[in-house]
Amino acid sequence: DDTITAITLVALGTSLPDTFASRTATVGGSTADDAIGNINGSNSVNVFLGLGLPWLMATVHHYKEGTEFRMSSEGLGFSVLLFLVSAVIAMVVLTVRRNVAYFGKAEIGGPSVGKWGTFSLFVAVWIAYVTLTWLQIAGVIQYDI
Repeated sequence: DDTITAITLVALGTSLPDTFASRTATVGGSTADDAIGNINGSNSVNVFLGLGLPWLMATVHHYKEGTEFRMSSEGLGFSVLLFLVSAVIAMVVLTVRRNVAYFGKAEIGGPSVGKWGTFSLFVAVWIAYVTLTWLQIAGVIQYDI
């Protein structure tokens, strides 16, 4: 399915270079603020240009053709809800890491257990997001907002 390809392979392809840029920002800076700012900024550009530009082009095309451009919103509410839950989990984890001494009071780095635990949690959240989205697209989960 195109949706699963988009949220896995295409997302990886657009985010992988940002991973290296964020690592460089982290190594060169005294805090993780630059890296987190880079992640937020690059993801915003990916979403706003990656979705907005094709939609704008389709709208202009259909306008010129005298036809109506309709985009199905089926499943969008479910994906937005999953993304919101994932984002809240990530922000809570980053806030805890910044304020708890065990994690070195830092979003990244720190003791190995905390570092790898956070990594594992974020990978699990991503796998859950992709799996639940796939199940909803496949019709196994019949839920939409």
